[in-house]
Amino acid sequence: MPAVLIALLFANALFNFLVWPTFYRRVANDSRARDASGKPTRFLIVHRVLIGTALALAAASAIAAIVALV
Repeated sequence: MPAVLIALLFANALFNFLVWPTFYRRVANDSRARDASGKPTRFLIVHRVLIGTALALAAASAIAAIVALV
């Protein structure tokens, strides 16, 4: 695999691992994240799924880049 593609996979993984956890903290602290009784709302649940998917794809990118280096 060309070095440019490996670098792109690593850059993608790094970006996602840096950005999404920070975004999750902001979403979790949002007033729309929990209802009056403290239960998670659909707003929080949907964002958890989206962020979890993004982090899973970032992990896959990192693994693919490592495999390509070997």
